Amino acid sequence: MRMYPIIVILLFIIACPVSALETDGKNLPHVVILGTGGTIAGTAPSSAELVEYTTANLSVDQLVTSVPELSTYATLTAEQICNIDSREMTPAIWLTLSQRVNDVLADPTVDGVVITHGTDTLEETAYFLNLVIKSEKPVVITGSMRPATALSADGPLNLMNAVRLAGDPDAKGRGVLICLNNEINGARDTTKTSTEMVETFRSPDFGLLGYYQNGKPAFYRESTRCHTASSDFNLTGITTLPRVDIVYAYAGMDTTAIDAFSENKTQGIVFASLGNGGYPQIVRKALLNLSEQGTPVVISSRTGTGITIPGDALLISGDTLNPQKARILLMVALTQTRDPETIRKMFEEY
Repeated sequence: MRMYPIIVILLFIIACPVSALETDGKNLPHVVILGTGGTIAGTAPSSAELVEYTTANLSVDQLVTSVPELSTYATLTAEQICNIDSREMTPAIWLTLSQRVNDVLADPTVDGVVITHGTDTLEETAYFLNLVIKSEKPVVITGSMRPATALSADGPLNLMNAVRLAGDPDAKGRGVLICLNNEINGARDTTKTSTEMVETFRSPDFGLLGYYQNGKPAFYRESTRCHTASSDFNLTGITTLPRVDIVYAYAGMDTTAIDAFSENKTQGIVFASLGNGGYPQIVRKALLNLSEQGTPVVISSRTGTGITIPGDALLISGDTLNPQKARILLMVALTQTRDPETIRKMFEEY
């Protein structure tokens, strides 16, 4: 007998959109699920196919309906923000998403938000939201490393854990959380570390915030840096984010990339340095020139862990942020100020 792809089964069980069928569980938390696409919404022609698949092929309503157990843990509302491969994520979508999350969390009937997302840029979206969301209510981002049609697909369990976490009072006030593979990570410190493994998200310097065990979160640490309700960043009325570019250091590099970004009116540079803030002498002059001309330069590291210490006082340490996270903080900082000392303090606080 022919085995139909799992996607066919998923489509057969969809009677009507979840957004039109909000569950009515008494005493259950109200969780809003915002879909953005990604592998968790991806499909392949075969259940054995884990690499060659189409991302963002299912709607958030379809994802939620395919996991009927969700309705036993929360009253659900689903909404599609976008449906894209996360490699197509942009600052414009971040602004739309953050505004929607803030609006949803301002509703007193809502207890938490889950965002489904592709894993390639998930950490960046999570950190951006960590800086600009104005609520202590849980915001949980989840995704998957395998498409929805795969054998042993990880998306359904990740989604269920994310919904339960978003509705759990113990998750309040902990910043934006990343929940995959039964692990709970903080938005600031977490990065994708593997191209294929389900345990891809890691916090190399500080470790997990906790685990999801037997239906309950077990927290062991928390982030001490400013986030969400304690953040001073306010993007109300902001329609575009400042352009910030990343320059990656390597042996034998010259100033070509720095010059090109400067000529194209970059408003800030993050330099992914060699080791502990190191850069060749040929690059040093170009970075200092930018800084002296009023373009802030933040020094991160390509190593993946550790605090960076720039060799020149004019340059700003990215602290422990990796280059892509340092870029986001600099973008948000530039919506408030161009003063280098104020920006330096922000990198110490966030």
